[in-house]
Amino acid sequence: MSSIAARLPLILNELRLPTIKRLWAGLAEQSNKEGWPAERFLTAVMEHELAERETRRLERHRLESQLLPGKLLSSFDFTTVPTVSKAHVTALVEGDGWIDQGANLLLFGPPGVGKSHLVCAIGYGLIDRGYGVHFTRTSDLVQRLQVARREMRLPAEIAKLDRFDLLILDDLSYVRRDQAETSVLFELIAARYERKSLALTANQPFSGWDQVFPEPAMTLAAVDRLVHHSTIFELNVESYRRRHASVGSATAKQKTKEKTD
Repeated sequence: MSSIAARLPLILNELRLPTIKRLWAGLAEQSNKEGWPAERFLTAVMEHELAERETRRLERHRLESQLLPGKLLSSFDFTTVPTVSKAHVTALVEGDGWIDQGANLLLFGPPGVGKSHLVCAIGYGLIDRGYGVHFTRTSDLVQRLQVARREMRLPAEIAKLDRFDLLILDDLSYVRRDQAETSVLFELIAARYERKSLALTANQPFSGWDQVFPEPAMTLAAVDRLVHHSTIFELNVESYRRRHASVGSATAKQKTKEKTD
């Protein structure tokens, strides 16, 4: 190995180019055999570095997002939710301008119909397109913001969430104002209004939100801000879990009948 080749790994370490460090020797050998111009060799190693950086970035952002694993658009059954258009969802995944405008996404329906699956699938798609996404149960985030308020750092805590283009609040309906002061949730909604996007899933329609916020006026103000620029999906169908439990029960009964016949 020449002295130049021996120095190269050290230089690549210093420049933090691990992919080029791993691949350069093989590409250099191919380049020498095939007589590549210098610019072709340089382009080849740089393209590999960029591609792996993008792969690592996506993996890091998916992990950081805390989206539910496996909840992808490819595994969502649109045939069970006729009120939701696949084309509309695909447009949302593409970004379609709504994220840049700080618009919101609201999903309503009973438990088990696929609200969390659908919103996570949209989140994964947005990450693939370079957006920052974070998923959290609403009750967990409310507790976190309440702690921040007690420690006099609520504005700073809300500002930390600004690095996410889309903040997903799952299961809003399970938050109850009698459990603790939930006005911190309104402050988050107000802070992100027309700047950063929110996605919420809820079992109850807006009429049931007076159980979440401490004052009726706050409920109206929160709903007004969320709805002003929003896409609303209503998944008012039979629970996926209940439907499959019914199918399983019917199958078991049929097998039992066949054995006894």
